[in-house]
Amino acid sequence: MPKQPSLFSSVVNCKCPRCRTGKVFKGSVLNPFEFSKTNDNCPHCGLKFEHETGFFWAAMYISYGFSTAVMIIFGVIAINADWSFKKILYILIPIVLVLTPFLFRYSRILLLYIFSPNRHFDKEYL
Repeated sequence: MPKQPSLFSSVVNCKCPRCRTGKVFKGSVLNPFEFSKTNDNCPHCGLKFEHETGFFWAAMYISYGFSTAVMIIFGVIAINADWSFKKILYILIPIVLVLTPFLFRYSRILLLYIFSPNRHFDKEYL
């Protein structure tokens, strides 16, 4: 019998919450045109990811929390370093652009793992 994947590695690797094997997203996080494409069902166990219309809209709130945390951390660093407004913008805009795909994906993954009714790992689907 295969070894049970850990919860942490499954979240980090964006795997299905039920089988922890199937991929939630179709493309790579590094591809700017495919980072947001989500599979409708788990390719391994068949779990429907968006179990009701608009389920992933709630991920915007998680993403907002992530973005706020990034801005607060960066703001504290910028204030303590006494940077000019122009320097802050030149550094912050690329950081936000680079982090957007990651924030998008992990907000959806956390939503799936926290609020999905079928989120509990089931050894039957290994």
